[in-house]
Order: sequence, then C-alpha cells, then structure tokens
Amino acid sequence: MARDPRYDILFEPVRIGPVTARNRFYQVPHCNGMGRKHPTAMAAMRGVKAEGGWAVVCTEQCDIHVTSDTEREIRLWDDRDIPPLARMVDRVHGRGALAGLEPTHMGYHAGNFIGREIPMAPSGRPAHGILPFHARAMDKTDIADYRRWHRNAVIRGKKAGFDIIYVYAGHGLSLPMHFLSPRHNRRADEYGGRVENRVRLLREVIEDTKEAVGDACGVAVRLAVNELLGPRGITPDEEGRAAIEMLGELPDLWDVNVSEWENDSESSRFAEEGYQEEHIAFVKSRTTKPVVGVGRYTSPDRMVSLVRNGVLDMIGAARPSIADPFLPRKIEEGRIDDIRECIGCNVCVGTANQNTYMRCTQNPTMSEEWRRGWHPETIPPADTDDRILVVGAGPAGLEAARALGQRGYDVTLAEAGAELGGRVARESRLPGLAAWGRVRDWRVGQLRKLPNVEIFMASEMTADTVRETGAGMVALATGAVWRRDGSGRYHDFPLPGAAAQARRVLTPDDIMAGAEPEGPVAVYDDDHYYMGGAIAEKLARDGHAVSLVTPARAVSSWTEFTLEIDRIQTRMRELGVTLHLSHAVTRIDEREVEIEDMYSRRAARIEAGAVVMVTAQDPVDGLYRDLMADEDANRKAGIRRVSRIGDCYGPGPIAAAVFGGYRYARELGEAIGDGCPWKRETVELAAEV
Repeated sequence: MARDPRYDILFEPVRIGPVTARNRFYQVPHCNGMGRKHPTAMAAMRGVKAEGGWAVVCTEQCDIHVTSDTEREIRLWDDRDIPPLARMVDRVHGRGALAGLEPTHMGYHAGNFIGREIPMAPSGRPAHGILPFHARAMDKTDIADYRRWHRNAVIRGKKAGFDIIYVYAGHGLSLPMHFLSPRHNRRADEYGGRVENRVRLLREVIEDTKEAVGDACGVAVRLAVNELLGPRGITPDEEGRAAIEMLGELPDLWDVNVSEWENDSESSRFAEEGYQEEHIAFVKSRTTKPVVGVGRYTSPDRMVSLVRNGVLDMIGAARPSIADPFLPRKIEEGRIDDIRECIGCNVCVGTANQNTYMRCTQNPTMSEEWRRGWHPETIPPADTDDRILVVGAGPAGLEAARALGQRGYDVTLAEAGAELGGRVARESRLPGLAAWGRVRDWRVGQLRKLPNVEIFMASEMTADTVRETGAGMVALATGAVWRRDGSGRYHDFPLPGAAAQARRVLTPDDIMAGAEPEGPVAVYDDDHYYMGGAIAEKLARDGHAVSLVTPARAVSSWTEFTLEIDRIQTRMRELGVTLHLSHAVTRIDEREVEIEDMYSRRAARIEAGAVVMVTAQDPVDGLYRDLMADEDANRKAGIRRVSRIGDCYGPGPIAAAVFGGYRYARELGEAIGDGCPWKRETVELAAEV
C-alpha cells in the first residue's frame, strides 16, 4: 500500500548538528532490563527498532563512573566497556539509523552498592528514596571530577561509533538536573542561588561534550522542564524556560519532558495520549534547534499536528516503540491499521525495574529478538499440515490464532461467549483501563485479514465436540476465574465463614459481570497488582461505601514497579475508600468481616454487606482434564497434542497470556526439554583467582 500523503511530513529528514536523521521518528532513551549483563540481547532489540524505521535509536542511561553505579544499566567506566556498546551501534547502523548514547551520573540517586562509594549531590542530603545513606555536598574538585568523567565517557561513546551523545538533565536522575532544581541545590557559590548560577553546570557539560565530539556527533540535551512540584521544583515559568532561553542554541537537539519518571511515563490509567504537551509546548518558540518530546503517541494524525503546529520536530517514543518496533514503517507503507498500539500499562517498566528482560503486553517478542530468535513482524511458515483448534478467544487464544494464521495454518477459534477478548474485554471496562482494549482490538483486526482462520462464537466446547472438529492439535485458552474463598498469598486455606456467607462473597468476575453488592463493601486485596485498586475504584464511583483491606503496606503494591503506586493511593483517598493496610481478612460473618493486624495480631471488625475477594485465581481447565482422561479417544479422533495456554495453564498478567499464546504458535506446545531453551550470555571469569 502507498503512504498517505498526509503523513509525508513525518518522513522528512531532520538535521541534528553534523548528522541527519532519515525521518522524524526518534526512540528516546529507555531502560530495558538487559543492560550490560545481556548486551547482545539489548543490541538485537535496538537493531530491530532501527529495522522498523526509527531514525534515531538510543541506549538507556549509561553510568559514567564508579561513583554512579546502578548495577543494572550499561556503563562506560573505561575502555573495556566500549565493545558491548559498539555491538549495539553496529546493529543500529546496519539498519540505517543513528545511534544515541545517554551518559549519566545519578548523583544522590546512585546506590553504589557494588563500589560502596558515598553518593554526592549539589548539597548534602539523604540519598534517594529509602537508601540508608546520605549524599555528600560536592566541592569544586568534585565538580571538576564530574566534568572530566563525563567527558571521558563521551570520548568512549564516540569511539564506540555513536552519532548522538546526550547531556542528561531529566527524570530527577542526573547531576545537571540536581544542580538546576531549587529543591536539591542550596549552594551559595557560583553554582547555586540564582537560576543563572544553577544552569552553570549544565552549560559547562554541554560545552565539554561539544568540544569532545567535534564534528563527529550531534549533542542532545534531555531536560525536564517541569517537575510538577510547583515552586518547590523546576517549572516551565522559571528554571525550564530560563534554561532553554540561556542555552537554546548551544546543543544540536532538545529532548524535553517532565520529571520524575513516574510523571514522564505516566500510565494510561491516569493520563491520555499527549499528556505532556501543555508543559513542553513553549520550547520550540525559544530555540531554532530540533525539539523531540514524548506522550505515548500512536496516532499518525496526532504526530502530524504536533509537527505542523510547531510543538515538536521529532516524535519521541519509548513505550510505543516497544509495543510496535515497526510503527514508523507501517505508517510509511500505508498500513495504519496494522500498528500494534501501546496500551500504556507500564508492564515494560515494571519488569525492567525488577532487573529482568522487559516484557510488553502488546508485543510478546519484545526482549526475545536474540534470546529466542523472535521477530515482531515475521514468523516461520507452517511446517506441518495440522489443522489447529483454539478454544477460548481471550488474550492467549486471540494471539495464538493470529500467529498460527500468520504462519499459514488452518485455524478454528471457538469462543463460548458472545464477545471476543475474554478478560481483556471485561477488564477494559474498569475505570481507567479502556486503552487495554487495544489488546483485543488489534488481534481481532488482524484475524479478520486471515482467510485461513475461522471464528465461531457462542460455541462452548466439550471433549466430544473437540474430537469431532478433526483438528490435529488443540490449544485450550479457557482462562481462569477468581477464587471466592479468600485463599491466596497470605491465607493458603479458605477463610472461616466464606462458605456460609457465600451469597455475600463476590469476586472481580462478579463485579465485572454487573453484580451489584448490597450495603458497604469490603475489598480484600491479596493479589497486589492493579485489580484490587481498580475494583475498589469502580465500586466507590458506583456510590458504595468501600473499605479496602490488604496485607501489603499499600494498595496494589506491585504497581510500585509500574510507577503507578502513588497515584493509586491518591485515587483511593480522593474517592473516600477506607484503607486497612497491613491487615488481612480472617473471618466473614453476617454484615461484618473480621480483620487482623499483620504485626500486632490485634483483631477488629468492619461493617460489610458484601466482600469482594481479590486473592487467587484458578485455571478453567476442566475441558483439558476431560480430554486427557481418554487419550485413546483423542488418538482415534486424530488429535496428536492437547495444550493449555495463557491463564488456563497458569494465571498471570495479560502480558503473560499474550506471550503464552504467541509461544504456542511458534512452538506448537512442545514440552520444555533438558537444558536451557534459549540462548544465554555468560560471564567471562577473571584470569586471577
């Protein structure tokens, strides 16, 4: 298909100092959980994005010195760190894109657990978060050292072949930003006080970087123009505007955003596409240099309007480039409806924050480009003549049917209900989760293009009807249901009273199906991801008095990793939800539940006309058990393999279900054999013992 002429502007080249980007699509720096421990996997992932049409592909933040050791990110401490990064540059250059490097010193954010160095900052202060250290105030020698360390890392980046090198002053994670922000900088010398002084270090480091790279590399500045803290921090009316006005023509590109990370990568539950525009729109009027910004953009029409209206020169993306590494190419080729749109769930951030390969709900191949050899757009053709039956059209079933159809298999998809999407269809109707419906919508759209996939609705399958289909292989994606007896992580047994009060005990499935509790409601969150908070929010918005009980110290505590936890706690309080943190439900009685403090073991009682159990889930695997009970009948029917996928195999996040569906389509249910089923990078032992 030909590109829509409306989008031609997105494919104009952009000059960035001495280098030129082939179009306006810019993958900004983002973490990935691979870093220096898995550099080949990281390089392959970035290379696929370059293949997908991103004109600039950047690293994550790169530690420049032992005094800024984050352990999980890449580093350029000395020349030994150049080869892993050069590998990424080669992958990116091999696909015609520019490679960008983000050297970073994290200042008081650096834990330095490996090297045991004391963190440093513009002024003495406690280290970030709950780290049990204090950062020391930097003296003039420290400032000179930092500038030298940064320059050395820049020179190494140049040797590695990078085309664009950053000066990083964003996300609250870097020394130049710490010096700029009034909440961190209480100095009385030429680096503190007036904003002109607080900008000084940023100016010096930009000048150092430009001198170090000469005409070989473009110099970008990543600047948070708003910390969203009012006068306590950087604001667009003060420091953000002043920095742009004083330094506007110094770098070759401005990459502007809001800080901290949880604001810059706000989830779709709390922010719409383009949510940063009001904060960054002033930048273009203060500089002639190209400006890039982010906002979880997936609509090409929105992208065009940003360029034409003088908001941005380049469309920055982290999460949308993860969900669809081929987003630019699909726009270029006129395949807009093939774009796999980011749903803004932040599971990519959440998994990377746990020091592992990042996942993506929409893109199951993310981080598996090298390790498993998976590609987001291509898949091996069918190598058998099997007809395949997929039972259940939730996220796992839809993805399995789609990927199998892409391979060329004849597929029958049977759905018992009247709606495609399974749990995605239900959960996307909860407050703030509408964008999650894209998981269903994209797959349904792709399936409609595949003549070899048949979909049958209202088709509840039994063992006999499965055997009658003539399928050679069967994938059961029949999902899972929430338990209603209270057993889960904290209690591994049914709660007293749960059976006797069964009429009053509900589950998320009941609430999403339209059940209306009577009277005040107690929500018991022993799941700790989004569901407990989302159910409490729905019930509170429906007018119920809601109490939320959780053994954790916060509602939906795992969302600390997805950067949503603070907003969820705020939302609960705004809606008047009564919180019983670090408590567990211990008994359910008529009109009351008994709760217990996890530490003192003191019991209390709260009024509850109904209790919603958000605890554990059970796979819906009765059909699997029925089929496996008579394997001889399966063989006679021509069925050679029956597999469970998604929540039917093991309940988990939607991302896990999509991954399970895709993996089935690639491997067709083959059992895991001996040894590791993917490629590994191993650590080379030192010569000395």
